[in-house]
Amino acid sequence: MEFQRKKSLYNFIDEETNTSQTPIHLTIGTDYEMYEQEEHLQLSPSFPSSPNPTMLKQLLPPPSPESPWTLSPFQTPSPALLYHCIASLYRQEGTIFSIAISKNVVFTGSESSRIRTWRQQDFMECGHLKAKTGEVRAILVHGNVLFATYKDHRVRMWNFAADSDNFRCKKISSIPKRSSFPSFFKTNNHQQHRDCISCLAYYHAEGLLYTGSHDRTVKAWKISTMKCVDTFLAHEEKINALVINQEDGCVFTCSSDCSVKIWRRLYRENSHTLTMTLKFQPCSVNSIALSCSRNSWFLYSGSSDGNINFWEKEMMSCRYNHGGFLQGHRFAVLCLATAGNLIFSGSEDTTIRVWKREERDCFHECLAVLDGHRGPVRCLAACLEMENVVMGCLVYSASLDQTFKVWRVKVLVERKHCLDRMDRNDSRTKAVEYEMNPVLSPSWVQKKLQGPMHQ
Repeated sequence: MEFQRKKSLYNFIDEETNTSQTPIHLTIGTDYEMYEQEEHLQLSPSFPSSPNPTMLKQLLPPPSPESPWTLSPFQTPSPALLYHCIASLYRQEGTIFSIAISKNVVFTGSESSRIRTWRQQDFMECGHLKAKTGEVRAILVHGNVLFATYKDHRVRMWNFAADSDNFRCKKISSIPKRSSFPSFFKTNNHQQHRDCISCLAYYHAEGLLYTGSHDRTVKAWKISTMKCVDTFLAHEEKINALVINQEDGCVFTCSSDCSVKIWRRLYRENSHTLTMTLKFQPCSVNSIALSCSRNSWFLYSGSSDGNINFWEKEMMSCRYNHGGFLQGHRFAVLCLATAGNLIFSGSEDTTIRVWKREERDCFHECLAVLDGHRGPVRCLAACLEMENVVMGCLVYSASLDQTFKVWRVKVLVERKHCLDRMDRNDSRTKAVEYEMNPVLSPSWVQKKLQGPMHQ
């Protein structure tokens, strides 16, 4: 009886749309006008300088007349996923470089000196944080503390409180701290980065803030003392992103030198040692992300050739074996985000792809292409939502078209009633199979076929 009362994904969405109030859309000007006004975009030579509006609209299917939700485009057929852009926000403050999610609010950092905050309930702006030095390249939230990097190569810490009525914030300190002595007496100059701080990561267990910079170094800061405890030269070129495995404290960095590196902090010491170098891509690595499910760890990296490489962690040896790469984007992958077994990739081709990894396998399927931006997708963030019949995600994206968009994605947990529909489209699906399935690494396949006895 319980199974018979379950509603289909489409009925569930239609009922939700009719009974709930549609979130407010805030859009100023058309997407094409905003894209044309952005004259200083620095794209790869392969990216068209003036996109054809007809070409950009081809992949986006018309919305359903009875529901604002959109079925996955046929280019990646999956009747198990629906998505909907619930807000499109625009501020003339230049490119948005970073997004951070807290419990009740979302933060965006851009070329301006302001970090804007948005309520998650209705996606309305509820306040901002402002510093004298602009260009916020990276932001990170831990508890009620916000870390933000600025143009002067420093990190500022803000304490904030957000409720349904208002947003309050207070600056705590800057890293490194400013000295009250003249510049030739300063003792903390050696602690400061010499170039733009491009990324942040926080290790909860030890209270360590990691900063990666275009000066090719990574610094570890002890938050309790506000001091730099270690600096190491991580790459030969600028560092684009870094992440932390919260279980073992391993630091992952990626760079324009075409490599991903894994660093381990020595026990009871502040120094770090290189444990692995992952180099399966012939071009710049722009972003990395970690994903965990059922004691399985996966590392993803997005590179300038449009591919997403992934590695699976061996639980016994803790080594990361190359599992293959995901194909689909036509230009560089600029950002990645994960939520559960879902992976989101933003690209220079203006699209966001939604990938799903099978729980007991490393098979990946591209469920949808979110096509709404009119410029390269610069940064992404995602948070998971669980319901009885569907698994949902809120996805936040920012593009060089200066728009900040909020998407709600819903994935059907049980897909039995969708199999017939997929079989009917099987012949058409094979024509675009390269856009959905990963290319598996031969060494990874051979190791899997050998089984655990030979590992």
